[in-house]
Amino acid sequence: MAALAWLFIAHCASAEGLPRERIEDFIVPPMSLGEALNDKGVWQLLNSGGAETGYVFETSVMAPLPGFSGAPINMLVVLDLNGRFMDVKLIEHNEPIFVSGLGEAPFRQFLEQYRGLSISDNMVVGTPYGAGGDGGQLVYLDGVTKATASVRIAHESILAAALQVAREKMQGISAGPPALPDLSIDEPLTWQDLVDQDLIHRVTYTNAEVQQLFEGTIWQDDDPEALDDPEALYLDLWVADLGPPSIARAVLDEDTYEELQYFLSISTSDAPILMVETARHGLVTEDFVRNTSPDLIAAHQDGLPVAMRDADIFVTLADDAPDALHDGTAMILRTDRRLGFDPTRDWLLSIQAQRQHGMFQPETGSVSLDATLSSPERFYTRPAEVRRLSPFEEAIRSRQTDLIVLGIAMAVLIPVLLFGQSWLAARKLFTPIRLATLAGVLGFVGWWGQGQLSIVTPLATLQTALTGGSYAFLLYDPFGLAVWVAAIAGFVLWGRGLFCGWLCPFGALQEFAHHIGRLLRLPQITISATWDQRLKSVKYIALAGLVAVTIFAPAHMDKAAEIEPFKTAITTFFIREWYYVAYAALWLVLGLFVFKGFCRYLCPLGALMAIGGALRLRRWIPRRVECGSPCQLCRVKCNYGAIKKTGEIQYSECFQCLDCVTIHDDPKQCVPLILAAKSQKRRPQPEAAE
Repeated sequence: MAALAWLFIAHCASAEGLPRERIEDFIVPPMSLGEALNDKGVWQLLNSGGAETGYVFETSVMAPLPGFSGAPINMLVVLDLNGRFMDVKLIEHNEPIFVSGLGEAPFRQFLEQYRGLSISDNMVVGTPYGAGGDGGQLVYLDGVTKATASVRIAHESILAAALQVAREKMQGISAGPPALPDLSIDEPLTWQDLVDQDLIHRVTYTNAEVQQLFEGTIWQDDDPEALDDPEALYLDLWVADLGPPSIARAVLDEDTYEELQYFLSISTSDAPILMVETARHGLVTEDFVRNTSPDLIAAHQDGLPVAMRDADIFVTLADDAPDALHDGTAMILRTDRRLGFDPTRDWLLSIQAQRQHGMFQPETGSVSLDATLSSPERFYTRPAEVRRLSPFEEAIRSRQTDLIVLGIAMAVLIPVLLFGQSWLAARKLFTPIRLATLAGVLGFVGWWGQGQLSIVTPLATLQTALTGGSYAFLLYDPFGLAVWVAAIAGFVLWGRGLFCGWLCPFGALQEFAHHIGRLLRLPQITISATWDQRLKSVKYIALAGLVAVTIFAPAHMDKAAEIEPFKTAITTFFIREWYYVAYAALWLVLGLFVFKGFCRYLCPLGALMAIGGALRLRRWIPRRVECGSPCQLCRVKCNYGAIKKTGEIQYSECFQCLDCVTIHDDPKQCVPLILAAKSQKRRPQPEAAE
């Protein structure tokens, strides 16, 4: 109970998030941290002028998905008001592969890929699938070799947290594919057609209407022209969506249309909006710079600001446009559809009307002249949204070929061991076949597929069970999960033998070390039966120690799990700090003299596999009455010491090498068969007796 309480307190502490001063350390000037927006660790991001420009939050608070250590990966995410990632930084994690394997550098490089992307993008980690291009297609993030599962967990944490913020603070920013102009539609339209079909919008405000908005302020008397002629137009604005070619061709002259099409061929995700103003307002101030955002024009959709900027295209209208428009202020603004802007849905255009009060240091006041606009659906098409696969589906897709090869190998190996073990063990080439199989396990399952099982996974599962977390992290590595499924299925059929004897890459490496030692004629150290049994208990002590660390000091679990040399020898292929390499090399050098010393005496995963072997439902190694008394040949030949003097198989220590099966079925090796054959020869034949 004390352990559970400690874990609960630790979990709650991590869920509270970092204090303000710690988060401020991650904010890069001139940006600064504003006020806390809720009790979930969401903060304001302020620009140099003190205006809100985005949101800052931690993933471990918003979406505490457990990693392979059992603890969440905590990252700081900075979003702008449009849902675009400004930064993602690593705060804290306990992922074993990064803590003491690859180091944090590749993890941080992975997180740098989010800058500039939007939560509206369909982002995936792994092998691309679906069509490329603009619109609703996918954005691919390069994973980290040997750590794909960990970065997928990080990716899902980032998205889950960001979408929470979007729903709560951005009124649910669009995450689907935007509507795109249907280029196949080509309607011959005139200017009058545009007006009649409401394809061009006219927004008007009189001086009197603007005066009413300023009424009661210090600026109410600061526009003499409005007071002198209240019925005159202050704003006479014409707005047209130039995305559909039919509308653009009807509004613009030929040269401007050609220039616009060239612009759109380069900026394929931009939506162009034409604005022509013929009255007093003029759309821009004297300080306006081309190709920037107009300071008097703003747009919103779904409660979110729509970033608009000048497309820097000189505009000439079509000949049949009214003369007043030819003399007005015309500009084409552009906005990015990938940020969620959809011209077919209502969006709010706000034109700012300004007045100044005072002579020497005038005070500027403004009011908003609003209009709700939209474009007809018939000119647009909505590409089928690429369905975003679940993390498990994405992982399977990216490892599809490897999983197929692994499946075929398992489909061959398991039936042969289940139904044809005696046939296999009797082959003259059995030893080369076994070594070839182990070479495939080492090369394909281990170094290539990164399918080396580790005690870290069961310990993380235990920690998740104690803290009530999610087991989703098990799905992020389908290749390793497939090996786990095979190993667990093997418990029922053979005990620990299938994994430890045939599917463990480091076990295969140890067995190769033994054969190399024999080829070099190195002396082989034989452990006495008494000490062999004593040393075999050490692995259970190691397992118990790791369980204790997981319960009482989970933050140190990744270091304690380094008792396994798997990460060094298999996962990172010996590219680590020298002391980890020396430790792994020690066991391989020892394996030249002592048969699979680590596997037999210290491996905590082997201890767990031995315990799991209690699920075994059958005794699959054939025995005779004479086994053990008087015959001891199998026991003497068993390198694992898994046969008792009585001839009984100790299945908790059996690695399924099949050497004893070979002896049992060979009339030239099995002592009872040899004696029976000699007895048969000495027995007189019926013909001779007659």
